Amino acid sequence: MRNPTETKGSILEHAGSLFNIQGYKATSISHITDATGLTKGAIYRHFKNKEKLEEQSLVYLMSVMFEKLRTEIKQQQNAVNKLKAIIHFFESYVTKSPIKGGCPLLNVAIEADDHSPHLRKKAHHILEVLKESIVTILSNGQKFNQIKPNIDKSYYATVLIASLEGAIMMSKLSKTNHDIRIVISHLEKTIEQIEA
Repeated sequence: MRNPTETKGSILEHAGSLFNIQGYKATSISHITDATGLTKGAIYRHFKNKEKLEEQSLVYLMSVMFEKLRTEIKQQQNAVNKLKAIIHFFESYVTKSPIKGGCPLLNVAIEADDHSPHLRKKAHHILEVLKESIVTILSNGQKFNQIKPNIDKSYYATVLIASLEGAIMMSKLSKTNHDIRIVISHLEKTIEQIEA
């Protein structure tokens, strides 16, 4: 008898990979049954419908990415280096992506239009969590006199995320890390400007 937790984890891993590589609309439940070796009934025992599977797969993919990013951030001793760890995490995202298929948040943002409000809502929530994490690093940096006191933390969090996601898209299209390295160099200078 299969362990339900392990089965659900296996479904999320396989489905997440397929969604991130092929796209959410292009991936059918049949694709997922082929990848997992499970029946449709087994998949629907764990997920109410395909929408729920899509949402939870996105959360799974982002948790994998966030865990890898968190490891990099924790190794740093101050806010400036933590911010630099974030931007350098994405430096080789195209040629050595931590998740097959590229950035799950960028992929779902491109695909989740008005026909997929459930995915867009979930992606927006994840984006807000990421933004809030950067704001927290900046706040802690201010608390310990590592970051200038009167900066707009939300502004800098938005600039970091938007710059990185745009650079990932450009580098993905060119299949090189050239564009993302330019953006990282610019963001490093931006971070140094707000250092206390």
